[in-house]
Amino acid sequence: MIKILFVCHGNICRSPMAEFVMKDLVENAGLSGEFEIASAAVSREELGNPVYPPARRELAKHGIRCDGHAAHQITQREYDDYDLIYYMDRSNARYLNRMLRETSKCYPLLSHDVADPWYTGDFTQTWNDILEGCKRILEENR
Repeated sequence: MIKILFVCHGNICRSPMAEFVMKDLVENAGLSGEFEIASAAVSREELGNPVYPPARRELAKHGIRCDGHAAHQITQREYDDYDLIYYMDRSNARYLNRMLRETSKCYPLLSHDVADPWYTGDFTQTWNDILEGCKRILEENR
């Protein structure tokens, strides 16, 4: 089983979008039993909060539900437990470097930052970037 964790600042926009997009891609490929997928934050600002409503609406536009999500901060135990950890931007990488004993399992989702739609308001562009990254991850781990 391949365990993948997506990380962003608050775990209410980008990382849960990536979590649920990846789960959808894996399910549609008939590979659900081969992956464990989750998401987390580098901050504590949004602890316990659900997916941000505009992010939830963007997922719903594509037929993806995100019920039951509650934001949480990444732990060292999660780092130890997951095989691959994908962060959304360089700021997330800096936080991970300060929070964890090591970060050799941490990678950027894309070669460029996935812009934070909390600030940009552009959830469609975030969707496009996340979908691109998740499709690549699936192809690399089939």
